[in-house]
Amino acid sequence: MAVTKIRKISSWTLLVITIISLTIFALFFFGGVGEPLGVDQFKNPNYTGAMLIWSYILLVLCAVSMLLFGITQFFNKFMTNPKGAIVSLVIFLGFAILLVIAYAAGDATPLGGINDDSQKFNVEVWLKITDMWLYAMYILLVLAVFAIIWGSVKTILKK
Repeated sequence: MAVTKIRKISSWTLLVITIISLTIFALFFFGGVGEPLGVDQFKNPNYTGAMLIWSYILLVLCAVSMLLFGITQFFNKFMTNPKGAIVSLVIFLGFAILLVIAYAAGDATPLGGINDDSQKFNVEVWLKITDMWLYAMYILLVLAVFAIIWGSVKTILKK
């Protein structure tokens, strides 16, 4: 009974988020273009703000749900398998250390050729945070590829 209820809620949530995303996507790409911005005459889609706000909402929902489910899983696992819970905590701490190292490796050299509106983000903190996320994504992508290859090799060797 509970699995059916969870599945229904998950399905409806996915459906609603998908419909909203497709609607905003269609508005952004087919909703027309306003007056060009700046000297470079870049196109200015009418629904850029809605697309950005929806992206932020999805980002926050994803981050909050990931943290809540991770914390819940940690405590549930700690009650049944403390060693496994500690391993998951070590993985989380490893990710935090990865972010700190990536932040330290980030370049804080201001970018040239940026319009006046973007200059407020052309400061050391934002430049290093951007580099931190890029480096972290690159490292996690490489680790994911290695995990896929290792899983395939391990499966082949077991046979």
